[in-house]
Amino acid sequence: MTELFEKGRKPPKFAAVPNHIAIVMDGNGRWANERGLTRTQGHIAGEAALLEVVAGAIEAGVSHITAYAFSTENWKRSPDEVRFLMGYNKEVLRRRRDQLNDWDVRIRWAGRAPKLWPSVISELRAAEKLTAKNTTLTLTMAVNYGGRQELVDAMNAISEKVASGKLKPGSLTQKSIAKELYIPDMPDVDLFVRSSGEKRTSNFLPWQSSYAEYLFMDEYWPDFTKETLWKAISLYQTRQRRFGAAVDAPLN
Repeated sequence: MTELFEKGRKPPKFAAVPNHIAIVMDGNGRWANERGLTRTQGHIAGEAALLEVVAGAIEAGVSHITAYAFSTENWKRSPDEVRFLMGYNKEVLRRRRDQLNDWDVRIRWAGRAPKLWPSVISELRAAEKLTAKNTTLTLTMAVNYGGRQELVDAMNAISEKVASGKLKPGSLTQKSIAKELYIPDMPDVDLFVRSSGEKRTSNFLPWQSSYAEYLFMDEYWPDFTKETLWKAISLYQTRQRRFGAAVDAPLN
């Protein structure tokens, strides 16, 4: 363990803890620019925040964290920033996988291989292999991920099965679609958190988040701590999750 599990920083007792939290790690660039730093320096600062949040999630009893590390739309950024993010994602995986393995964290990858640097894929696969048997928390890194593209890829896989006779036309169900997603056994998102105050989902896990509770928090991602995550879980507890049902409770 590390200083992230130091004494005196314990989560409150939660009545309900989300099983799966999806996180859009937003605001690295603005955090840096407000401090006279470059955007790349902001991304570097975001690494510590991710470790903080993973540690806080473990202590709170969360089972799954999915972090939006690089979207299919992020290729539109400047070539210099894209090169930095590719190299940086690779370095973070190499540098942190042993630490996360010590924490009993399983690392998984959700995303597309096309366009992604082979060296990044290699590091993702190595981290998956190293941590495959860990059970305390699953950290899914969404790298070269786009929600619409995931659904397009799933539909293409299904159409191939129909064409080959492996699937009958008109027999699709939600379960058969889910089987073709990047990680078929990923549980539905309970809590969707975005940092930096922006209020949009940015094409992140649309299928898995259809009944998630959404929180748009003002803190920039590098300012996220375990306590920030615990605040989000506390707010989650105040939500009534009805999944389409309703309770008749007329006012007196």
